[in-house]
Amino acid sequence: MNIALAQLNFHIGNFDQNISKIISHIKEAENAGADLVVFPELAVSGYPPRDFLGFDDFIDKCEKGMEEIAKHCQNIAVIIGGPEGNPNSKGKRLYNSAWFLHNGTVQQTSRKTLLPTYDIFDEYRYFEPNQEFSTVEYQGKKLAITVCEDLWGIGDNPVYAVNPMDELIKSNPDIIINIAASPFDHEQAKSRLNVLQTNAKKYNLPIVYVNHTGAQTEIIFDGGSCVLNKKGQSIKQLPFFRESLDYFDTNKDTTARDPQDLLPGKTESIYNALVLGVRNYFEKLGFKKAILGLSGGIDSAVTLAIAVDALGAKNVTSLIMPSDFSSDHSISDSEEICQYLNSPYEIIPIKDIYKAYTHTLEPYFKGLPFNVAEENIQARARAVLLMAFSNKFGNILLNTSNKSEAAVGYGTLYGDMCGGLSVIGDVYKTEAYELARYINRDKEIIPQNIIDKPPSAELRPDQKDSDSLPDYAILDKILYNYIELQKDPEEIIKAGFEKETVQKTLRLVNINEHKRYQAPPVLRVSPKAFGMGRRMPIVAKYLA
Repeated sequence: MNIALAQLNFHIGNFDQNISKIISHIKEAENAGADLVVFPELAVSGYPPRDFLGFDDFIDKCEKGMEEIAKHCQNIAVIIGGPEGNPNSKGKRLYNSAWFLHNGTVQQTSRKTLLPTYDIFDEYRYFEPNQEFSTVEYQGKKLAITVCEDLWGIGDNPVYAVNPMDELIKSNPDIIINIAASPFDHEQAKSRLNVLQTNAKKYNLPIVYVNHTGAQTEIIFDGGSCVLNKKGQSIKQLPFFRESLDYFDTNKDTTARDPQDLLPGKTESIYNALVLGVRNYFEKLGFKKAILGLSGGIDSAVTLAIAVDALGAKNVTSLIMPSDFSSDHSISDSEEICQYLNSPYEIIPIKDIYKAYTHTLEPYFKGLPFNVAEENIQARARAVLLMAFSNKFGNILLNTSNKSEAAVGYGTLYGDMCGGLSVIGDVYKTEAYELARYINRDKEIIPQNIIDKPPSAELRPDQKDSDSLPDYAILDKILYNYIELQKDPEEIIKAGFEKETVQKTLRLVNINEHKRYQAPPVLRVSPKAFGMGRRMPIVAKYLA
């Protein structure tokens, strides 16, 4: 059997575009001699559709789209993901299903059993878990069709603790086909591959795995679709972070490689994910141009380089907004990277704006020392200028804050936290430096002085981040243990970190939750990003 793997980038709710793309790839696969083409989970609607699934019209369009797709499946079969109505009166009204289309009609559906309810996932909110299991017979082969987490094991879903493959294996299938919507994080590709290899060996069957690519607001899909033989070896690997249609012949493809050798590195993956995230955010919302504040620091430099790669140099404008506390090299470094990238920029000093604010406030602040109030006025003055350009010229403001700053509240609400999209808000400061070195891997794009100089907000004389925060090499490790690994304070202290530093850091994380609630969407590249995947109360007392 010649099987086509259709790893595509869909747009949530854009049925005309999604269906047209699906049909065109069916025709391409058919012309190439494929017998079966496999699309990802919830391909018709795009993933994740979230509360759109509560609208009858949305479900009607999914079902009508499936009927239209089926008309083009006369001489080829299709496996494709889409919501399916639950005919029973009990339980949720929908299933998350893999539809098997052939001879112009819907032949059979295979429903998702293990519905994830962790991190960014909330599928049990919408879908009923499957309780019936059967293979699909096609061209003399029995296909065990599963949907995404149905290969991850029962531990991920306590709602209905049955591993579907343990049931499907009783029918003696010839191959496992898993359609997925598996979001990217820098640890996921390896974890996912380990799961696929384990299942191939456990059930002694080859696995065809097809994933989404593309970005849906903060969630990014890396693709990485593949075919593994029953020994868990790779016999087909699709690319990461781009669309692809590739083929696997069950009778011919025998060359096997270690799939772990085909995985990209962490920093390369994060960079490509962020570029894709920015590009798709703009494309899918119909935007073309971006603006950002360029400070001469590492964060805004990395953000600019990513944005230029995603949108094109002429579509990204930088505002350089020096204050009385800005160093000369911050201005020259900012100009230099814009010139390297051939990207437009403007220099607008905020000295007079700052003086106007402080003069107005002088009667009220009289006799009080310079503190965070005056620092934040500078950040908010810059935000006013950036948003003025955004409103006047239609440029979407990109936020340049990193995860370390967001974690401990080292940012100004309605100031440097402004933006329509947070590009590196899930990237720790130390990772931002790794990205800078990756960006400079072939030639210097980010000036070396930006990489070498101590980080500073430059909001008061001789200010350095280290005045307020632990060294980032230490801070980021503490934050990773607390946020990603969800270790409690005692565990982190026992791991070798100074007690006072741990307590101070975690207190900062928890008391600044209110700021993160007001931050823009953050492109997710880690296992635990700020946003919908980390739901913390604002007014909690824990470690406060």
